[in-house]
Amino acid sequence: MRGKHEAPEAPRIQRRTGEKSQNFLHGAAILTLGVVIMKILGAIYKVPLANILGDYGYGIFLSTYNVYNIFFTLSTAGLPVALSRMIAVTNANGKIATREKTFRTAILTFAVIGTVFSMIMFFGNHWLADFYLRKPDAALSVRAMAPAILLVCLVSAYRGYCQGNGNMIPTTVDEVLEVLFKVISGLIIAGALVKTGHGLPEASAGAILGVSIGSVISLGYMIFYKRCNYSPELPDEREETGTTAQIAWNILRIGIPISLGASIMAILSSLDPGICHSRLAAAGFAEHEAGVLFGVYGKVQTLFNLPAAFMTPLTIAIVPAVAGAIARGNRAEAEQTSEDAMRIASVISMPMGVGLAVLSYPIVNVLYPNSNAAGPGLLSIMGVASFFVCIVLMENAILQASGKERLPMIALISGSLLKILINWTIISIPAVNIYGAPIGTLIGYLCMALLDYYFIRRALGQNPNLHQAFGKPVLCSLIMGAFALAVYTLCTRILGSAGKLGMFVSMLLAILVAVVVYLFAVVRTKSITNADMKLIPGGEKIGKVLHMQ
Repeated sequence: MRGKHEAPEAPRIQRRTGEKSQNFLHGAAILTLGVVIMKILGAIYKVPLANILGDYGYGIFLSTYNVYNIFFTLSTAGLPVALSRMIAVTNANGKIATREKTFRTAILTFAVIGTVFSMIMFFGNHWLADFYLRKPDAALSVRAMAPAILLVCLVSAYRGYCQGNGNMIPTTVDEVLEVLFKVISGLIIAGALVKTGHGLPEASAGAILGVSIGSVISLGYMIFYKRCNYSPELPDEREETGTTAQIAWNILRIGIPISLGASIMAILSSLDPGICHSRLAAAGFAEHEAGVLFGVYGKVQTLFNLPAAFMTPLTIAIVPAVAGAIARGNRAEAEQTSEDAMRIASVISMPMGVGLAVLSYPIVNVLYPNSNAAGPGLLSIMGVASFFVCIVLMENAILQASGKERLPMIALISGSLLKILINWTIISIPAVNIYGAPIGTLIGYLCMALLDYYFIRRALGQNPNLHQAFGKPVLCSLIMGAFALAVYTLCTRILGSAGKLGMFVSMLLAILVAVVVYLFAVVRTKSITNADMKLIPGGEKIGKVLHMQ
């Protein structure tokens, strides 16, 4: 029994299942498993779809997705992060009533935003296609994408709620379900339209309709999960929750700068078609030839985005972990979590970037046969750029979790303007042409990474150990890349007469050797320690097998 003058015990927040919250690496590992499954499903979706639609049709599909990404980013990039951070803080302070009211307010806020953006895409589809994308054939695809915005907004509120509670399982299952139904429905509809003689614009719209179908399934699952698994104890009646308007303002105050910063890159991607086509025309390329070059650039962008997809789970998991530590007044824990996240981000992303760069030729020719010859060269540059994208994502998450969400926007704007300037200048040089696009991306993200690092040092007072974060992963990745290239070269000489099959076998063997070499290198250099492995599901057993110290 508490004494008369003792403060009341903070109410506990539980799930009906009795599960415990995961630490940030545990949660990231769960999300990463989902990413692996989604990428496999994505390959099943995008690679066959690119071959069904061809370079020109896939260019329509890609252009539409760029517009969708702008509205998607504006409506979902920052608000779920804000909600996750606010939920983590309420949990740290034991404020159950505030947590639940925050979620209800978020649902209403997200629904309004999603409705507005969906209507813009639905009714303004011709304007967006004609004047923004300069692709009139994309109008039907833009309209087909419109319902997905509202659905994804609602889904993101549920995901932010679960993530703020330190539970990444529903997000993982939900994302897999969404992609699975998108793949099934999108390929069936697109294939059926092509077989029945419809044009590429209709086929592209059919493929995109699968996104909305997947989102319906996704929303249904999240509603079901929350109702079945989350049951707060009776809140303290004396708790002051704040008004709905105050909560909505806090969500927007935190979320809007994050959304604006993230949407800059989405806007930049949507400008790529116009910039690339106009500057290629200035370089003397005909319209169709410019479309083909941009189409193959779009194909390798799918591979370029792969490392960032594996980084997103870590950035999602770190926000509530750092925000909760700060709310508890444990600054040392927040700083250590941030530094560990940077190191692990480097260990994960650097080998993928190097692998894409050194094996670009077989990767492009195996996945996208008969594509334009520029593909491998584009992927080599973008493989290097993918590493800096991952570092920027992690730096942004650290700043956002620490309450400095406006600073990443400065870095993103600066890097984006630099990319546009470089693209506009060098794509029009005939000898450079489409290669100017990935060059601009590489330099732009390098600029962002340097600015974010400066902000972390000055604004947060942290001084991340660069040698620990990047030195060992660089060494391990270079060793891995050298082995991968050597194995591929040797195998192609042995299997030189086997054609595409020989190339595929050589690439597969090179990748397998690269994985083994990299694992050996990170263990020997202690880039990943046994203490790290203990924080992920089953990691302690893996650490023993690998003899980690």
